[in-house]
Parts: sequence; C-alpha cells; structure tokens
Amino acid sequence: MQKMSPKVLVTRKLPAAVEARLSERYDVRLNPDDRPLKRAQLSAAMAHYDALVSTVSDKLDASVLQAPQRRVRMIANVGVGFSNIDMDAARIVNISVSNTPDVLTEATADIALLLILASTRRTSAAETKLRQGHWRGFSVVDYLGSSVQGKILGIIGMGRIGRATARRAHFGLGMQVVFYSRTPFADPTEELGYPARQVDSIDALMATADVVSVHVPGGRAGPLISARHIAQMKPSGYLINTARGDSIDQDALVAALVGGRIAGAGLDVYAHEPTVPDALLQLDNVTLLPHMGSATAEVRTAMGMLAVDNLDGFFDGSGPVNQVL
Repeated sequence: MQKMSPKVLVTRKLPAAVEARLSERYDVRLNPDDRPLKRAQLSAAMAHYDALVSTVSDKLDASVLQAPQRRVRMIANVGVGFSNIDMDAARIVNISVSNTPDVLTEATADIALLLILASTRRTSAAETKLRQGHWRGFSVVDYLGSSVQGKILGIIGMGRIGRATARRAHFGLGMQVVFYSRTPFADPTEELGYPARQVDSIDALMATADVVSVHVPGGRAGPLISARHIAQMKPSGYLINTARGDSIDQDALVAALVGGRIAGAGLDVYAHEPTVPDALLQLDNVTLLPHMGSATAEVRTAMGMLAVDNLDGFFDGSGPVNQVL
C-alpha cells in the first residue's frame, strides 16, 4: 500500500517555486488569495492537517494550538521570529516548531539602514510634499535633516541582524557603534570586526545614542523598550524598529513623536499589524514601511525553501534544520 503524504496547510501565499516544491512532496492546501486565515479557520485546521506552514500574521495561541482532536504535529514558521506562536502551549501538546533564520539577515539590515537614512534626512515628508504638488523648487533651509557621520548608533540586540546593521552603519556611514546585548562580549571590537562598545543596560544606550535601532524578538508579556526608555532618548534622537512591533511601547513612541520629545522614527513593524495608529500616519517626522524587511524575491524564496527543508526533516525523521521547539 502506498504511503500517504502528510497533509500540510500553507496559511499565506508563498513564492511560486516554494509552492511547487511543496506540491510535489505533500498533500498541500495553498492560499492563492493570500488572505489571512481567521482564528476559527486556524483552529479547524489543527484537526485536519499534519503540519502548518505559517507566518508572523498567524496568531497561533493556546486556544488554537490546543483545539479538540488536534492532528498538527509540526509548525514551520516562515520568518526568523516566532512570537506569533504560543511556545508554552506548543510544548504542552508536543508540537514541533521551526523558523527560517540567516537567509533574511542582510535584506533586513538593508531596510534598517534605509530607515536610518530616511528618518534622519526626512525623506518621507519631503517626498510627500513633492507628490502633493507643494514643492516650489530648491531651498537652502527647507526640510533640513541630520547628518549621521560621526554620530552614535545604538543597537539593541546584537544578533545576526543587529551586527549586520551596525557593520553597514560603521563602514558605510561612518557612525560610531554602541550596543546592548544580554550576551557579554569579551572584546567587542575583536569579535565584531569593527569598533563597538557594549553597555550594560538599555537605559545607558538610550541616553547615549543619536540613533537607536531595535533588533530583538517580540512576544513578551510587555514591550522590552518601555516608555521610561523612550523618555531617556535625546531630543535629537531617532528610533528605528525592524524587529517586532510589540518590542516597543508603541503608545509611548507616538506620544514622544507627537510631543516633539524625540526627532523622529523609522518603523517597519507595528504592535497590531496590519493596523497602524492614525497618529503615526499623520506625522511627518516618521518613516513608515509595511513590514518589508525581508521583501526581496531572492530572500522570500530562500525563506520558503528553508521552511520546506524543516518540514522534510521533521517527516523523514532527521529533524528540522532550524528547530526552535
């Protein structure tokens, strides 16, 4: 008797090459419309599939993971983060979870650098003025931004993407680097390959840096970057986030921007995606992107292929390549 292929649900549309590979190997249900699945649909899927290929947009909490007559044994998350999954609940019901690190490091660091430059040079506000037909020609004093050469970049979370961002900023823009990391570095300059100074607290970093770039996972009980931290930033400071929206107290950030207590921000992620607060949309001192840190054709394909590698490893018994649970 021919062995049945595992049933796999893909929650969002993936690059064509990835979907073709999945279709060859599995009894797969794709999502050609790319519409996010509702909680009820995710809960129902738990009883009908052996595995899910999910993304950060899928909120897989305890009520979903512990659905009656659960069949799912594996979740291959497409993304380096997995804060969308209740890991404690997955552990209780013995669901394996994997992610797709490394392949998106350089692309996400590129977007972090883009946001550093766009926010400090006020390009979003200037482009809006031009597109709306309000530009009246060259001005010596209009839309003046801030130079970053010689300024201090503070990195919160010196993992793969934090390191890549700092490297670009140091060698490409001439910025000084300070960073906060839970992992102690014996000799940061030696280990990183460029001059960098580690500080022992987020408080110290916020008060020191001219530009703060966040590279930590979300999914905590509360934001790592609190209202108190934001209040310690320089009035001339900028806050960049390409990590997770819930890593930062978004309300406190909005208040600081509206009140002019910091100079600006560059955001690729938000606390309640796809909802973006109206207050942020109205501000001209913030650059906003729609969660596109890894959005290149090459990277998104590589992420999808790595998710399939993880599925293959789980079902052939060798284990997922990037197992996080």
